[in-house]
Amino acid sequence: MKLFFNIFILFLSVNFNFSQIENLQNFDQQKIHFGYYVGANLYNYKLDYKTNPEKRTLINKKAGLNVGLIGDLRLKKNLNLRFEPGLYTNKSEIIYYELTGLDTLRSIKSTYIHLPILIKYSANRYNNIRPYILGGISTSFNLSSNQNSPEDNSNKIFRLKTNSFYYEIGLGIDFYLQYFKFSPSIRGVFSLKDELVEDNDPNSPWTGNIEKMSTRGIFLNLSFH
Repeated sequence: MKLFFNIFILFLSVNFNFSQIENLQNFDQQKIHFGYYVGANLYNYKLDYKTNPEKRTLINKKAGLNVGLIGDLRLKKNLNLRFEPGLYTNKSEIIYYELTGLDTLRSIKSTYIHLPILIKYSANRYNNIRPYILGGISTSFNLSSNQNSPEDNSNKIFRLKTNSFYYEIGLGIDFYLQYFKFSPSIRGVFSLKDELVEDNDPNSPWTGNIEKMSTRGIFLNLSFH
């Protein structure tokens, strides 16, 4: 995260140094343009329980990496349609504080193909700065999913579904530099479905009391156009 923040500050300082010169004056008149992004993600999970446990299960979050492409279609002056397919990697841990005498730690390693379709609404440009908001829907395919594994938590295998659906909302700023446009953004991602694959035993101490498990994530992307 610190690396991405330092890159952001660098581009920001460069942009302000030349803020009196309007760069890429005709860039936003293009009907279609392309770009790419790199970034970081922080996946979390919202747990709904069947009965209220004495001690909650803890999700230990760790930052992962994003990389992907951008396809942008200009619909109107301030409105764009975007497709941002990407590869997202992440690792997190689940700690079961309520269990005693059993394995209490499970690791979740995930590699997602993430496919969002977004609407971007931009404010009017001021010199070389243009803030925007965006939102839309997305789906992902977890290439590391154990959904079809016959083994479960009794064999130290925590299973999640391969496919999920989300809605996304976020904001960012376009900075028009001399040769390209740089756009840092932050986005919240919220799953619309239950992603948990329950253990084979309906009374499993690991999944038996979980009613629903759904992704909550934060994406920080640095885009280049």
